[in-house]
Amino acid sequence: MSVPIVLIVAVADNGVIGRDNTLIWRLRSDLQRFKALTLGKPMVMGRKTFQSIGKPLPGRETIVVTRDASFRPEGVFTAPSLEEALALAQSRAAALGADAVPVVGGGEIYRQAMPLAERIYLTRVHCQPDGDTYFPDPDPAAFVADLPEAHPAGEHDQFAFTFVDYTRRPATKGHG
Repeated sequence: MSVPIVLIVAVADNGVIGRDNTLIWRLRSDLQRFKALTLGKPMVMGRKTFQSIGKPLPGRETIVVTRDASFRPEGVFTAPSLEEALALAQSRAAALGADAVPVVGGGEIYRQAMPLAERIYLTRVHCQPDGDTYFPDPDPAAFVADLPEAHPAGEHDQFAFTFVDYTRRPATKGHG
């Protein structure tokens, strides 16, 4: 039995998730949610996403997808493909007793993982920034949205935002 693959993403109203390999907003509330959803789990991310973070995050394992065999940062696992990263994440999740394998970016990794995801934890950031990386709206034929949970911008949040979580509809795995 495999551990469910989940996508965790913050997306602007216009679909933008990044620009020049950096976060384009500051939302402490979303970072707290990200931490809660990833602690104790093996996270899968692309090399550029890892490099934008700059280090392994405490309390969780990091698996970086990279075709660069010489890319071996301390404290992380690497894999040459998403398929191999997810296989490693499954074995690490079992060893850790984790209930999910979070995929946390970037754009190309999300595109590849979308057909495999059981859930999407999406934060809709209410802004319209310029960007160069996008996240597609989940296909309503494949995913059903939970009730949205709207939040005004808190003291340490640059924008208002809404949590919208999606669950894969039965018998649609393998379809975006």
